[in-house]
Amino acid sequence: MSFVRRVVIDTGVLISAAICPDSVPALAFEKALLQFDICTSSETLAELETVLLRPKFDRYLPAELRREFLVGYCKSSTIMMVDLAVNDCIDPKDNKFLELAEAANAEIIIASDPHLTNLHPWREIPILPPAAFLIGVH
Repeated sequence: MSFVRRVVIDTGVLISAAICPDSVPALAFEKALLQFDICTSSETLAELETVLLRPKFDRYLPAELRREFLVGYCKSSTIMMVDLAVNDCIDPKDNKFLELAEAANAEIIIASDPHLTNLHPWREIPILPPAAFLIGVH
């Protein structure tokens, strides 16, 4: 019986990975794809789609390629049902990542948002920025 390693990645890290393929967040995303089951929820997916398709990102990557990233992300991640509420984050919009991590029994959260990283560790779940994830998680 193998143990499934689960990870949650916040929207900021995924946006950076999508528009800057040679960036630290992109490398962290690639490592997560190879070593973990990336978990998402309908709420985190909806936020990713909304933010990723904003016209302000057109100058970095055409909308069509950002849509392709979104489709690939959906195919490579596991959509989890989240039926609990968490109110631990100072920014209420970020609680969805904590809720997902709890529901998924995630081993780690990769986040670039200081509202999340300032909670490290949260309920014994490390919350690491991409660079720390790259060097500190095996």
